[in-house]
Amino acid sequence: MPIPGSGLAKGLAVTLRTMTKKTVTAQYPDVQPELPPRTRGVIGLFEENCTVCMLCARECPDWCIYIDSHKETVPPAAPGGRERSRNVLDRFAIDFSLCMYCGICIEVCPFDALFWSPEFEYAETDIHELTHERDKLREWMWTVPEPPALDPRAEEPKEIAAARKAAERAAALAAAEAEAAAQARAQEDQQ
Repeated sequence: MPIPGSGLAKGLAVTLRTMTKKTVTAQYPDVQPELPPRTRGVIGLFEENCTVCMLCARECPDWCIYIDSHKETVPPAAPGGRERSRNVLDRFAIDFSLCMYCGICIEVCPFDALFWSPEFEYAETDIHELTHERDKLREWMWTVPEPPALDPRAEEPKEIAAARKAAERAAALAAAEAEAAAQARAQEDQQ
């Protein structure tokens, strides 16, 4: 059975310990806070990668992503080819008054068009102004941090290894051709 008043004594002990520590005051907005590297601020859009597949809008549990598009006919790439149609992005907006920052849209995007940006200062006085269109989302894209470096002990990705080998072969072939051309010029000079 607890001693009567022990809770009061524990509470006073915590208060006394806290009173003796130096206070820490964040001087925000004059001094910006140090944010962790994986901070979830807002979502940035890289338009060039967006193919209007609508996966982000379909998977969003809050239905806060609005996408409009139209189809355009693209001329054939080679003579005798056929025309192709492709989707063109007209509107991409996110309503941050509805967004719960779950990141599902970023995870399901197969073309890396959506990224987390550490920006967090986008408060508005009117809730209707929290729907940000693609131009604002594009501005936030440039604040997205670089991805973390690969683990130096990890094996090289297959794509990078294949590209490196192809570049080495191309360089060796170019060097061999240059050497053969130099030998041909030397033989012509001797004659």
